[in-house]
Amino acid sequence: MVLLVFLLVTEILMLIVLKQHFFAGSKPKYYIAFIIHILLSLWVWIVFIENSLQKGHYDDPKHVWLMMCLTGLVVAVVIPRFIVSVLHFTGKMIRMNKGGHIRWLTDTGLILMLLIILVIARGTRHGRFDFKTEEVTLKIKNLDADLEGLRIVQISDLHLISFYHHRKQLEEVIDSINRLHPDIIVNTGDFVSFGWREFERNDTILAKSRSRYGNFAILGNHDVGTYDPEFTASDREENIRKMEELITASGYKVLNDESAILRIGNSRLAISGVTTGGRHPHMTHGNINDAIAGSDSANVKILLLHDPNAWEESVAGKTDINVTLSGHTHGMQMGIITKNFRWSPAKYFYPHWNGLYISGEQLQYVNRGLGVLSIPFRICMPPEITVLTLKKD
Repeated sequence: MVLLVFLLVTEILMLIVLKQHFFAGSKPKYYIAFIIHILLSLWVWIVFIENSLQKGHYDDPKHVWLMMCLTGLVVAVVIPRFIVSVLHFTGKMIRMNKGGHIRWLTDTGLILMLLIILVIARGTRHGRFDFKTEEVTLKIKNLDADLEGLRIVQISDLHLISFYHHRKQLEEVIDSINRLHPDIIVNTGDFVSFGWREFERNDTILAKSRSRYGNFAILGNHDVGTYDPEFTASDREENIRKMEELITASGYKVLNDESAILRIGNSRLAISGVTTGGRHPHMTHGNINDAIAGSDSANVKILLLHDPNAWEESVAGKTDINVTLSGHTHGMQMGIITKNFRWSPAKYFYPHWNGLYISGEQLQYVNRGLGVLSIPFRICMPPEITVLTLKKD
């Protein structure tokens, strides 16, 4: 109801702005602006109505996709319209005694609106599928010779609805991973956004990924049904069961507060996984001590831990885990990444939001994810495939 009122108000205000700003001065400009406005409005209202009329389960792929599209349109079109209206009517209030409005103020709003639409359009069409491979060296003290050069490919936060109508892009991701010839593939959670139905048949694509020693995954907080408002307690239990089945069918061993011990030459590598639930800032985590139980004899210990904030809380300086691999942040899907500088608003919620972090001899790497959540775009925050290579320090 709130969104409906907001859409109606911004619709009416924008029509008034266009008439007051263009009609008296240049009718051709007015009609061009009016037509563009109507086309954008039709797009917004069609998605809004279709989303409102959608029946079935909340985690139905089409419903989740429509919700994401609607959120994207609100950010790209409706909010910029509101900004234009605020600037325009502020100008009218300032000129109340003289009449008219401050034209440069309205022009500023219209230019901002155009820039926002263009940036988000690019982030939707290109940015969210601009997959980047990050090569990272993990230096480990006294690393056994049999583990030297071991290549681990990490992916995270697929949010498979990101590939609705874009299965070809998901297939290309898997092909890219296979061309890296990984020794191990790990996925640090959030395969879906709301529930198991979003998986569709994407398990058949994910199952094509190949590694030398195996693929391992954990459940992220979205995977356990945290965000589906229709789930009862029993529904969440059933959702977890189905998610584990689908992830297993995708070629992964799911690690629920447990470890897998790999024999590589004469060395033993432990990969442990912890399940994550809740939502920021009230995240919940499985028992790390249970997860690493039985891994004491391993030469190197790797922990899959979805929430990066839990590393300093429960791992660094408190365990002998060598490497922790996390995801969850998405880099908030916008920011700046250059060779020498990285920034994202995610840093204000997650101090470790992307990249390699070191505490003594313990390492953490945070992957910025492959998919998108809530909004269908990435702005200067490309999705990531990480290649982690073990080297002796």
